[in-house]
Amino acid sequence: SEAKPSKEESPKGISPVKAKKTPSPADAERRKLRPGSGGEKPPEEPPFTYQLKAVPLKFVKEMKDIVLKEAESVGSSAIFEVLISPSTAITSWMKDGSNIRESPKHKFIADGKDRKLHIIDVQLSDAGEYTCVLRLGNKEKTSTAKLIVEGIP
Repeated sequence: SEAKPSKEESPKGISPVKAKKTPSPADAERRKLRPGSGGEKPPEEPPFTYQLKAVPLKFVKEMKDIVLKEAESVGSSAIFEVLISPSTAITSWMKDGSNIRESPKHKFIADGKDRKLHIIDVQLSDAGEYTCVLRLGNKEKTSTAKLIVEGIP
């Protein structure tokens, strides 16, 4: 009866099992990882780099000129609209070459790829050349259109 507990207590029965268990899954994982990561990475990389190049900065839809007659236009609003790609690009607006700040007069609307410049309460003085500047990283694109307010003859 004394021999049984000593066999159970002996570290020989426990430690070899532990020793065998710990390295083997790790070894198996290491073996799996090496060919796996080596084999999987190259196919993954080209589509990824290709994807980056495949998203050019562009106006899907350019701005269009807006022609208003003074009689009708005074007090009404004009909306310049562009559709851009990708939606992560930043748009800013200019009038006759100077930046427009958002104000009660000028509202900027950005909804995904859809960007709008809303000119509220149009006056003759609002006539001019409006430019949407599109920026992404170090790239820049512009789209320009005119707001024409025709005076009453």
